[in-house]
Amino acid sequence: MYNQRLNDFNQASGLRMMQKNHKVKVISVTGGKGGVGKTNITLNMAVAMAAQGKRVMVLDADLGLANVDVMLGLRVTKNLSHVLSGECSLEEILVEGPHGILIAPATSGTQSMVELSVAEHAGLIRAFSELKTPIDVLLVDTAAGISDMVLSFSRAAQDIVVVVCDEPTSITDAYALIKILSKEHGCYKFKIVANMVRSLREGQELFTKLTRVTDRFLDATLELVACIPYDNNVRQSVRKQKVIVDGFPKSPASLAFRSLATRAAAWPVPEQAGGHLEFFIENLLKAGSSS
Repeated sequence: MYNQRLNDFNQASGLRMMQKNHKVKVISVTGGKGGVGKTNITLNMAVAMAAQGKRVMVLDADLGLANVDVMLGLRVTKNLSHVLSGECSLEEILVEGPHGILIAPATSGTQSMVELSVAEHAGLIRAFSELKTPIDVLLVDTAAGISDMVLSFSRAAQDIVVVVCDEPTSITDAYALIKILSKEHGCYKFKIVANMVRSLREGQELFTKLTRVTDRFLDATLELVACIPYDNNVRQSVRKQKVIVDGFPKSPASLAFRSLATRAAAWPVPEQAGGHLEFFIENLLKAGSSS
């Protein structure tokens, strides 16, 4: 029944409504463990990329405990739950953040959003297929853990950014996430961000700890793409509901975030159909039909 509904939807014109000739870079930011700074990294990347001239959208994919809008001090009246219920379109819930980034807010404290039904899963896919707002980059801020939705959003992206910090549980959770994605979902390339490190050397050592186990047990390729330094100004920015690249533009973390944004902007987008948002949508379809 699930496959039939998804097939019926897939045959509809939704996927054809998207901009065929415009490539959209889709980056999932995940990490397994909560508290490693995924949302902060996502938002600072988004704002830094927007400041560089990119049209950026952030999807708050923590569907049960949303916090992207809160971190930016944005007033949200409707969210993804209203889209999934059919009350409005994705276009209608988008709110504008700093430097013109667009936020697709989720809901908070709603258990029903944690595990989507077949109809809601299809509704989420339909929402993206009908999106008319032109964007260059879609950043997906996933929930913590290794739930089906985290795995779905991660495998649907072109690039998977895994955030780790220097805590044993962060390393083990990141390894568990990479293991499941590589062994069960065919994802073999991961970009690692070492967050809240005291030095570049500490970040490199953190990366080595992770690759020591992945190289031994998994068929996965890891790349260290950024070491974000521990910076007291990050906490100050959070309290002010600002991103640090705006609040403290010359701070060490801001410089690291800008460097990461520049690097991410240069990550190649596949030439085939997977270079469009259809890649994201079709992979969500595959993830849904296999669950």
